[in-house]
Amino acid sequence: MNRGTAEAATVARERVFAMMDRDGDHVVTRHDYLSRIDRTVLATGRTEDDPLVIAARAEGVRAWSAMDANGDGKLTFDEYNAWVGADKFDHVCQFALGALFDLADADGDGAVDKTEFTTLRTALNNAPDNAAAAFDALDTAGKGLVGRETYLASIRAYIVGESSPMGEVLY
Repeated sequence: MNRGTAEAATVARERVFAMMDRDGDHVVTRHDYLSRIDRTVLATGRTEDDPLVIAARAEGVRAWSAMDANGDGKLTFDEYNAWVGADKFDHVCQFALGALFDLADADGDGAVDKTEFTTLRTALNNAPDNAAAAFDALDTAGKGLVGRETYLASIRAYIVGESSPMGEVLY
């Protein structure tokens, strides 16, 4: 990773970490991380017995367990920054984030419209205006939909310090 990419990745990770740190105490706790699922379930009107909710909870716990390597229930930015990267995104994060995307995808077609996207990103602690702008940045075809793969690829690019139209306006 070149210096510019490394610096961009660090800035991106700081922003993502701050988004996960709901109470702003500079530590992401297990509760902080898993409450993202609770907020998404509530925002999307899903019920606890919905298979997508069950899957999202399982993926969230799996992701948290991988991030909290020392098992202390807390994640500092330094721990997160040292852990996250392309490999961890490909083998852990994409599944947790994809499961949250699936909760917002009301018709299960693999794409979300602007309202669904904004609902999801707002539940994940992004400002509604930023979420709407991120949707517009990803909807390059102007069809009013963003697919799951496009969404996840943009997050991955942002985390590893590559160009991400969503990341540039979302955080």
